[in-house]
Amino acid sequence: MRIRFAQKYKANANAIKAMLAHFDREGTTFDKGARNTIKVFDLNGQSVNIKSFKKPNIVNKIVYRFFRTSKARRSFEYANILIEKGIGTPHPVAYAETTTSLFFGESYYISEHIDYDLTYRELIRDSKYAGNPDILAAFAAFTFKLHQQGVHFKDHSPGNTLIQILDHGYAFYLVDLNRMEFGRMTFEQRMKNFERLSRYESHVRIMAKAYAAQSNEPEAVVYEHMWKAISDFQTRFYRKKRLKKKLAFWK
Repeated sequence: MRIRFAQKYKANANAIKAMLAHFDREGTTFDKGARNTIKVFDLNGQSVNIKSFKKPNIVNKIVYRFFRTSKARRSFEYANILIEKGIGTPHPVAYAETTTSLFFGESYYISEHIDYDLTYRELIRDSKYAGNPDILAAFAAFTFKLHQQGVHFKDHSPGNTLIQILDHGYAFYLVDLNRMEFGRMTFEQRMKNFERLSRYESHVRIMAKAYAAQSNEPEAVVYEHMWKAISDFQTRFYRKKRLKKKLAFWK
């Protein structure tokens, strides 16, 4: 197993190695999905998350061994870039990979665990935060900051931004970091980055207004392009869903 530690956690190397060795039997499960599992461990009084990525199929075992950087490594490296740019994300602790001479095996990303009040998802669901105009506006301003810093977060979706409610406003933290690009973004790319978020027109108007205020673009132009990006995504999404339903029926 190859492990790379963040500088501030190098002194905890043995404890972190022990967590990884006992990942299956210890820790508190925080999220268990079809692909990945996240557990919380105690590291000398500091809660840390360990994300175990799904083992790749036989083709990707070779791809990740020789040709492509692993999701765990990208998460670690991208987290450091975000922090350097002043963008919120749980502080990286380490990442680990197992390999053989021919194949890539298991991989883990370890980060500090942070407490949060909600994710963007609660803004579009039946919750006390649903449609909150202040949070939606603050989120749009946060997204503008990402774009200005040249951060194209390709998984900018409802579950991937943690939100803390503070006395003076809101703090946003990006998670699930392995799909990012860095560099100057066009206006169309910026608007398309909102496509997987709220499908509600009233929400989009709030976000468009806040984004326009930050960017000095005309509000009507921002709204038009943002709404088009979201509408086009919804069309593709439901078309794909209907196709899957038809294929399942014929099976």
